[in-house]
Amino acid sequence: MSLTSVLKSSRPAFLLLTPVCVWLGAALAMPVEKTPSVNLVLVFLGALLAHISVNLFNEYVDYRSGLDLATDKTPFSGGSGALPHDPSAARYVFAGGVASLLATIAIGLYLLSVVGIKLLPLGVVGALLVVTYTPFINRYPLLCLIAPGLGFGGLMVVGTQLVLTGDYSASVFWIALIPFFLINNLLLLNQFPDIDADRQVGRRTFPIVYGARASCWVYAGFAFLAYGLMVVLLVTEFLPIAASIALLPAGLSLYALHGAWQYGKAIGEQTRFLAANVAASLLTPSLLAISLML
Repeated sequence: MSLTSVLKSSRPAFLLLTPVCVWLGAALAMPVEKTPSVNLVLVFLGALLAHISVNLFNEYVDYRSGLDLATDKTPFSGGSGALPHDPSAARYVFAGGVASLLATIAIGLYLLSVVGIKLLPLGVVGALLVVTYTPFINRYPLLCLIAPGLGFGGLMVVGTQLVLTGDYSASVFWIALIPFFLINNLLLLNQFPDIDADRQVGRRTFPIVYGARASCWVYAGFAFLAYGLMVVLLVTEFLPIAASIALLPAGLSLYALHGAWQYGKAIGEQTRFLAANVAASLLTPSLLAISLML
């Protein structure tokens, strides 16, 4: 039972975001890839273990704080519900978070020896995000707003490209901004159903501090920046014309925004809008990666 609870606490469905971001970074690296393909496998494993570690720590802290018992769970928010049904698994979930973090650091140290000191800032920031996200970052609304995009859009995309090519490029920073904005929106909207419960345990997410309406404006701004930047990169031929296919999920973001504007924190009762938000966050970088590989 405990192993099942640990697995459930890792939120497997949410882990899809990791291969998508690593895939985009790998697609950007293809023209100048210099390192063995085994390094791509290690990058993916390190990123996946970091994501698992964040999820396990989040589940553990939310259970210990009582938040897990206060949330109305949806497929996209409110936690997995594993620990309230199996409290004895809490110590294993915490241990799994620690083990995943240590494995991530071990892989990072090896890749550091391959790539050099350029990788160190990304590794340090990544480790800090894993350790501080739930107990610290969630108490600062602006940090909480941009941390998801920084971790996935920034560190994973840029880090993958760096490991595979041995150097940074201007293109990766511009293109990484697209998932940065969309993944910020992914977490932002998923926080709406938990506003009241999160407030009870001292969290200060952006929707709690500034409200659902202001959060909708931020969501709209991030979506505009993501897809607007893509249009600029297409017009300037920074991206190939085939990348225009990655604009299609913009309709899903608009649909999710419509739901957030209409229902506010009650959007958890209308999960089709949350599902559209997730789909936009996954499909856009995936289609972008496909177009770059072609």
